[in-house]
Amino acid sequence: MAAILDIELVRTFHAVARIGKFSAAALQLHKSPAAVSVHIQRLETIAGGRLLNRDNQSVSLTALGKRLLVSSAELLATHDRVLADLQGKHLAGRITLGVPDEYATHVIRDILPTFAAAWPNVVLELKTEPSDALRDLVQRGKLQAAVIAQPKGQLTADALVLVSTTPVWVGPANATLASMDPLPLAVHAAQCPYRQAMLASLQHSGRRTRVVLESPSNQAVKACVEAGLAISLIDRAGVTADMQILDGLPAIAEHEVLFLRSPSAADDEAVNLLSRAMQHAFRL
Repeated sequence: MAAILDIELVRTFHAVARIGKFSAAALQLHKSPAAVSVHIQRLETIAGGRLLNRDNQSVSLTALGKRLLVSSAELLATHDRVLADLQGKHLAGRITLGVPDEYATHVIRDILPTFAAAWPNVVLELKTEPSDALRDLVQRGKLQAAVIAQPKGQLTADALVLVSTTPVWVGPANATLASMDPLPLAVHAAQCPYRQAMLASLQHSGRRTRVVLESPSNQAVKACVEAGLAISLIDRAGVTADMQILDGLPAIAEHEVLFLRSPSAADDEAVNLLSRAMQHAFRL
């Protein structure tokens, strides 16, 4: 009998690959860690080899795992689009969604068009603010949901982990600024967790600093770094060819990007569907 690629096995694999830990993936999928392990083992049997390298701290993709992740992404997206198309015309509503500037382009360009096409009667209203401001708006019921970044380990009952990330220090590719005193900085808006992490770590290490740029715009911060004016802290995936990752600066703790729902939207069908779309498609 020919092997069948169970979509739920693929969904579990994508969650583990995205989050990097079995326990966190199990929490997000509402499964036990043992069930997640069984799903991965069954998928490895079908794939004909090991998909993940495992240790006590995290997991990483094998070469076969990387191939499967790429080749199955469209399969998973197509499955969900077909299912949404069958059900979408019967769902109507309104979602107020907050997104930090650094993730807005990805969410608006890569995720929301597919969601809007699948659920044409759901009205989307977007707001961009720093993560801490968005968290406050969600908690006060001013937004139904938001994508936010925060230090790892602060997960709440109304949040789903989209991806884990360790921010990196970056400077211009063709200049050395890390040894300057005071250290020139491009900082994010006041309620951004990366701003808080960078300033607190430098203060703790005793480094003197001066702020060259303070901006809510992630693009402005990156442009300031690329122009050779300052260093900053960004997601590793955001490092460009005009930047270099800097060594010798204070270590920054791991962060998580979350999809946060307001308590009043916990049972909202449209918000729950958007959370699934975010889980499946969000990437750094």
